[in-house]
Amino acid sequence: MWRGLLRVYWMFTEDSVIILMQNSLSQDCFGRPISSAPDSWIDVVERYSNDNNKTLHRTSNSTRCLNLGSYNYLGFAAADEYCTPRVIESLKKYSPSTCSVRVDGGTTKLHTELEELVAKFVGKPAAILFGMGYATNSAIIPVLIGKGGLIISDSLNHNSIVNGARGSGATVRVFQHNSPAHLEEVLREQIADGQPRTHRPWKKIIVIVEGIYSMEGELCKLPEIIAVCKKYKAYTYLDEAHSIGAIGKTGKGVCELLGVDPADVDVMMGTFTKSFGSCGGYIAASKEIVQYLKHTCPAHLYATSMSPPAAEQVISAIKVILGEDGSNRGALKLAQIRENSNFFRSELQKMGFEVLGDNDSPVMPIMLYNPAKIPAFSRECLRQKVAVVTVAFPATPLLLARARICISASHSREDLVKALEVISNVGDLIGIKYFPVEPHKTHAEESRKKLE
Repeated sequence: MWRGLLRVYWMFTEDSVIILMQNSLSQDCFGRPISSAPDSWIDVVERYSNDNNKTLHRTSNSTRCLNLGSYNYLGFAAADEYCTPRVIESLKKYSPSTCSVRVDGGTTKLHTELEELVAKFVGKPAAILFGMGYATNSAIIPVLIGKGGLIISDSLNHNSIVNGARGSGATVRVFQHNSPAHLEEVLREQIADGQPRTHRPWKKIIVIVEGIYSMEGELCKLPEIIAVCKKYKAYTYLDEAHSIGAIGKTGKGVCELLGVDPADVDVMMGTFTKSFGSCGGYIAASKEIVQYLKHTCPAHLYATSMSPPAAEQVISAIKVILGEDGSNRGALKLAQIRENSNFFRSELQKMGFEVLGDNDSPVMPIMLYNPAKIPAFSRECLRQKVAVVTVAFPATPLLLARARICISASHSREDLVKALEVISNVGDLIGIKYFPVEPHKTHAEESRKKLE
């Protein structure tokens, strides 16, 4: 017995040492500082190490790189002709911070205007703002449900949802990723069994899903999931961090894209850190739910409110998307992000890469699998002046490492062609083209010739 335990202990420690060594050796691939706005091109600060990456030292030099890592889906993260002047004016008027919580002196006209605008944009009666996207999930879920309640969560939901569910005190069950059939199976079983030990009926059941899954690039099967929830009278909670503003004909997210009535979604959550080029998050729901949150949610009662310039940035960005700035730039941005995303995904697949996700999604993971290929892919892309984000354990399972590409409306076709050429070369070099390459020339090669 002891020999067996000792063997397990040594296996565990050896794996831990390997992971720690790997993290140390590939430390230069993560946390790279930049010295510019996260636009289509960024300045990556150069670093060096004298002790095999145990410590990294910044230099005064930077490298101009094509940015394939930021969530700048609509290009609002850089200076904008409509948004930027208004943000600067709000900074002069309100300062960078309210220095107060919402219920004290932290509510400005911008906060109330943005809440009304968000509710109108997503199609719900009311909305409430928070200063941080992650805290929106982790702080809201424990307020909506507690002991005696049941949370049924998609197996690939974001860490903020996982932590919010764990902190709620409710019973948590997981269904297979994006599987309405398994969701129904779990719902039926849990409703039949009831609460643990007592078998009393559940006080409340909430099903939590995401619009676009951030590590998969997949769209939620929302119509089918809502049908299951209606059948069993469960509430639905939709996280649209990566989908709001980025997809749908007018940028209103997964509901618009898939033809779902927002009234069928009980709680709609989203962040301003992606498509809107700002920070913070929101909850949009019925007036009763929002009013309840304003009286009970710690993130509203005790956290400093959203920065006024950040709120103005979101207001201005939504107005551009809706065309209320007097131009058609919003429609052009939405058309560009769809075209760029579908072009890039199609070309990667033709090259032989395994690319996850669905069409129209600006998130496209390229599967690396082998953890040793993470630093090889990241460093070689950077050497060729393309900045990419690689994802490793524990964000993904150890043997499901990937590079997560995020496409922006600010990327030109020339940018995308350059990125495809570099990724193709690196893919050949480190051996991550897992499918046969089509014999004919890709559109990227044809586009390159036209550009030349």
